[in-house]
Amino acid sequence: MGNCCSDDRGGRAPIGGTPANIGLGNGNDAPNDAVHLFLRSRGYQGLFSQIQLSFSASGLRDRDVLSKSDPMLVAYTRGRDGVLKEVGRTEVVLNSLNPKWINTLNVTFQFEIVQTMLFCLYDVDTQFHQMEVKMLKLEEQQFLGEATCALSEIITKSNRSLTLDLTYGEEYTGLSRPQNCGRLAVHAEECITSKTTTEMILRCSELEHKNLFSRTDPFLVISKIVESGMSIPVCKTEVIRNDLKPTWKPVFLNIQQVGSKDSPLVIECFNFNSSGKHDLIGKLQKSLLDLEKLHSSVKGENLVLPTAAGNKVLKSQLFVDTFSESTQHTFLDYLAGGFEVNFMLAVDFTASNGNPRLPDSLHYIDPSGRPNAYQRAILEVGEVLHFYDSDKRFPAWGFGARPIDGPVSHCFNLNGSSTYCEVEGIQGIMMAYASALLNVSLAGPTLFGPVISHAAQIAGQSLANGRHRYSVLLIITDGVVTDLQETKDALVKASDLPLSILIVGVGGADFKEMEILDADKGERLESSNGRVATRDIVQFVPFRDVQSGEISVVQELLAELPTQFLTYMRRRDIKPSY
Repeated sequence: MGNCCSDDRGGRAPIGGTPANIGLGNGNDAPNDAVHLFLRSRGYQGLFSQIQLSFSASGLRDRDVLSKSDPMLVAYTRGRDGVLKEVGRTEVVLNSLNPKWINTLNVTFQFEIVQTMLFCLYDVDTQFHQMEVKMLKLEEQQFLGEATCALSEIITKSNRSLTLDLTYGEEYTGLSRPQNCGRLAVHAEECITSKTTTEMILRCSELEHKNLFSRTDPFLVISKIVESGMSIPVCKTEVIRNDLKPTWKPVFLNIQQVGSKDSPLVIECFNFNSSGKHDLIGKLQKSLLDLEKLHSSVKGENLVLPTAAGNKVLKSQLFVDTFSESTQHTFLDYLAGGFEVNFMLAVDFTASNGNPRLPDSLHYIDPSGRPNAYQRAILEVGEVLHFYDSDKRFPAWGFGARPIDGPVSHCFNLNGSSTYCEVEGIQGIMMAYASALLNVSLAGPTLFGPVISHAAQIAGQSLANGRHRYSVLLIITDGVVTDLQETKDALVKASDLPLSILIVGVGGADFKEMEILDADKGERLESSNGRVATRDIVQFVPFRDVQSGEISVVQELLAELPTQFLTYMRRRDIKPSY
């Protein structure tokens, strides 16, 4: 067996104990298959950044009699059900109460979920020093202490370092609980490959008509092929209307996102259909390296169409007009530079929700503590976003109700104040929501324009004041918007601001018209004066589109926010400052 130890004083590199590259967000916290397929069919792609964690500790307890402790760190993820999953182990540092471990642990950061981590320290007995760390039985080692945090707490620090107090945890059953177990410092670094981005302009020629009686509206979907052979979408272009020789806007592919330049990619050309059942025109399989060579050759590659008799080679060709690589600032770079994400909320209090005092109401607050659909959405979005806001003060409004002794309001402060709209923390939002149900009369109609305008005003003030803040407005509603054109106008105007809007539909209404606000399925929004939105800032989803795991739908929609954030920053040429 190789030695799994290192001499902290001598600085010798450890042998053995190589950490596994294990991604977080799998297992118990992973979105279910129905949610996954539903969102992938819409082209949603989350942020997956490779993070390298390094560790050091100070003031550890000395558990050895004739020498100092020989500490090792074991990292876990804790699922929503409390189940622990081991991520990896460091090497053992000999005779040290202030160890600096050499081995690092690689994890995958996912913005859209809370990734709870647990770090446990052990004093490894001398008789086990020649064993690989992965073979060690932890129950045979002496426990030194533990610390827990969310991965977001580490990466949102300006220096990406977080110091935690070590404790013995609630499970400790000894006669006396040690008061001082030392401290653990955790430092995060984003793997540099995450910043290498390929930019391409793709073009097709001689696309074939799929239907003689309708036009061809082509778009591309680029997918990576995973080990199981399944293809996972990682990028898609815009839809170009009625064009058999389309040239799409530049597409950006992150090297980390696709694996490597040699990883196989499937490029599919579809004819857009508003029903969502897009017709495959043709496809081909190439790696980024192949596409770079195709660009250099100034030639096209024929698309193929799978048939029962095999692949049919088409006249249609794909061309790579431009191909370049660059290092672009990542979402985590902006966080390190002091940028924050501000959570804002707007709740639908229209009468169609039903009497809040009755169990069949969407606003009914169950005495058992089971959250209703509104509360669930607030909690699931809020628990992710609150890490990215330092002051934890969140603007919150209601709309479509009549406050006591007042007219119907389409944007009132959820906290009941007439002067300020902010509440303290996510629990503050929950309390304000419950209180509002007792102090307003549900009315109507469903208007989004006023709350979007208020959110845009706050985002605009942050921009004018030079604050490094990007706002996210969550609108929860049970009905279709009735001021559609006014809403479009407000959204087009807001597309120039550091703002994204997440709309969650609850209840049994027909939300088809709401899809118009989500530009993922067609052209960008246009205002009443003909102005087109500069970017897509809206994501909409009805809970019932997925039979189970609705909360995961909300979390997966959050996965789109880093991309919208980066689109805004890059278009305005805003760079992070360190």
